[in-house]
Amino acid sequence: QVQLVESGGGLVQAGGSLRLSCAASGYTFSRYYMAWFRQAPGKEREFVARITQTGGRAAYADFVKGRFTISRDNAKNTAYLEMNSLKCEDTAVYYCATGFDFGKYDYWGQGTQVTVSS
Repeated sequence: QVQLVESGGGLVQAGGSLRLSCAASGYTFSRYYMAWFRQAPGKEREFVARITQTGGRAAYADFVKGRFTISRDNAKNTAYLEMNSLKCEDTAVYYCATGFDFGKYDYWGQGTQVTVSS
């Protein structure tokens, strides 16, 4: 069955960096979009970034543009989210998701906690 497993979260000081990974299995990874979402306490889940099947195009939420970079390695069935210049407001559980159709995400990971301290 489809599995998405996030890793790389943790506690970091403001201004620091983290790299999240999402290991995928159970489907043809290279045929699916990949995306990252996040959910902060008391808030709704929000879109962070997405990347096309080949990795040729990416899109970002305005609040992470210039700080976060999404990428993927189809040989390793893994997607990444490089997060730099982290802010306290980036604190959230980060989820990776995948979907065959643009904007539609069929499968989700369990999430990884990112906490940014001041």
